[in-house]
Formats: sequence, C-alpha cells, structure tokens
Amino acid sequence: MMKKLLILLLVISFSLTAASCSRNDSATADEKETQAQSEQASEATKATDSPSIAQTEATEATAQTYAQEPTQRRSSFDPYATANEYNISSTWFERQSDTDYGTLLTDVAYFSTTADDYKRVNILLPPGYDADGAYPVLYMIHGWGGNYTAHLYEDSYLHMLYGNMFREGIAKPMIIVGVDMYTGKQNVKEELDGYGLRAAYDKTVDDIAVDLMPFMKANYAVADGRENTAVAGVSEGGAKSLCTGFQWLDRIGYIAGIAPDGNVIAVGDYYSGSYWSIPYFESLPQPTQDTMPIYLYLAVGSEDPYNIRATQYYSDVFNDMGIGHQYDYVEGYAHNSDFWRVCMYNFINKIFK
Repeated sequence: MMKKLLILLLVISFSLTAASCSRNDSATADEKETQAQSEQASEATKATDSPSIAQTEATEATAQTYAQEPTQRRSSFDPYATANEYNISSTWFERQSDTDYGTLLTDVAYFSTTADDYKRVNILLPPGYDADGAYPVLYMIHGWGGNYTAHLYEDSYLHMLYGNMFREGIAKPMIIVGVDMYTGKQNVKEELDGYGLRAAYDKTVDDIAVDLMPFMKANYAVADGRENTAVAGVSEGGAKSLCTGFQWLDRIGYIAGIAPDGNVIAVGDYYSGSYWSIPYFESLPQPTQDTMPIYLYLAVGSEDPYNIRATQYYSDVFNDMGIGHQYDYVEGYAHNSDFWRVCMYNFINKIFK
C-alpha cells in the first residue's frame, strides 16, 4: 500500500512540474511576440518620424530598378485616364533644399549630317545617373528665335521642375535634351530671312532622329525603343515636335505640341501666304496599330493670340483619323513661359510610365 501511495505522489508531482514548465514556455512565447510587435511599432514610428529618409531610399531604389529594366512598363497605367493640372504651385519651378537636381551638361557639340555642321545641345542627366544603366530620353524644342538653352539651363524652370518631380516620385528617371531647332550652317544663320530660317527649322525633324538620337545613344546610357523616347515643344517648337513625332512614329512614342504653330499641315487660310503657314506635311501620316502614339498631348491657353485655331484644328484632325490624344484648352493662359512650364509638368507626369 505504501509503495502504491508513493508512486501516486510521484506522478502528481511530475504532472504539476510539467504544467508549470508549459506555462513558462507559453509566457516566454507571448513575451517574444509582444517584444517583436513593440520593435515593429518602434520601427514604424521611426519611419514616420523620418519621411525624408524613407522617401530618398524609395526614390533611389526606383531609379536603380528602372535603369536596369527600362522596357518594363506598368501596363495598367493610362496617361489619358486623368485630367491634367494647371493650377499648380510655383514652388515646383524653384530650387528646394535637400534636393538633387541631377547633372546639367551645357554646350555639348555633335556633328549633324542634316545640317552639315556642328550643333549644340544642353543635356540633363537624372539624379543617380548610372553610365551602365539605360534611361528614356525627352527631347525639348524651343520656339521661334530661341535656341537649345531656352528651356534647359542652370536653375531654369525645366531644370528645377524635373528635379522636384523626381524627388516626389512623380517623374521617372530620364535624360532631358535641350534641342537647337536651327539646323543649317552656323555662319549664315544671321543672314537668313523668315523663309530661310523656317526651312532650317524644318530640318530639325530629321536631325533629331538621324543625328542627335544616334549621338545620344553612342555617348550616354540611353534606352532603346519608341516607348523610351519623347519629344515636346512650344509654339514653333510645338509644331516641330508634332512633325518629328509623326515623321518618326516608329522611334518616338510620346509627343507634346504646346500651342503649336499652324504649319504641321495646312490649316485653311491660317497665316496664308507667309512662311509661318507653309505646311510640313501634305497630310498627316496615319499611325498603325504598332506606331500609335503612347501619349499625344495638345494644349493651348484661352488668351493665346496666335495658335488657338491651329491647336483646335490638329485635335479635330486627330479625331477624324482615330488618333487618341489629350487636348486641353486652358482658361487664363497666354502664349508665354507661364503656360509652357505647367504644360511640361503635365507631360513629364504622363511619360515613361
């Protein structure tokens, strides 16, 4: 009897010890989980308290991934799905502290076979530019009487705008090129009348595709393909942007004509009989399914004294041809840099995505 009682007591004691150990292990697991949750909350708090650091890291990661895989697109992105914005803060065009504005290369020379002479460009390389990467390129064309420095120079609106948009993650990593529309012998430029200058401007359509694009590809980390190539311009440059884009639909996927002059195609009696109105195309080239513009943007201000009619006409022709595009008639804006810069904000926001 005593032996059986002793055995019973030992069993009870063992059971109580095991239960105690089980409770301790459970408590330890709960404490670890609580500690992990606390650490996660602490890290989240740190991230919240330091948004600029988190934002910088995210931007750098995006730039690196995009440079390595330039042809991968988010197919769900539709540039026509959202309205453009024109009431935007002037701070977008101003230098901000703690912002990387990339590297601006000025007065870069290349030989143009189209001009049979050297031409110059200004080139903006994006923050974190990697010579072993591959970046899309935006070619920017000035208006009548300007040159390659008109929109892209140190602290220019386009220089500041791109840097600020990149910082906020709105703009993709890209190279921006300030194009010189004059394509001819430099030593006769000052002697040309309006007709001669217009003829030299028209040649930039071929110069961009035949000479400038190969030069960029040979000397910079440029991504191939029309999905990685954009052209934009204002006024006469807006007309040349449309001409360049439609002449080279197989090479250029994004096109912006901002208050374009009326000489892409004939626009009725618009400026009839002057060098302003000589049409570049007899008829606009018809895109195929493979060469339809990825994003085609037209815009003109309600106070523009020159190009409202031409811009509206181009939009009507695009509609008749079944060419998708975004046309904005914007109240309150005239034919000047105040309009150019808000339009470039919208265009940069829609390309290479």
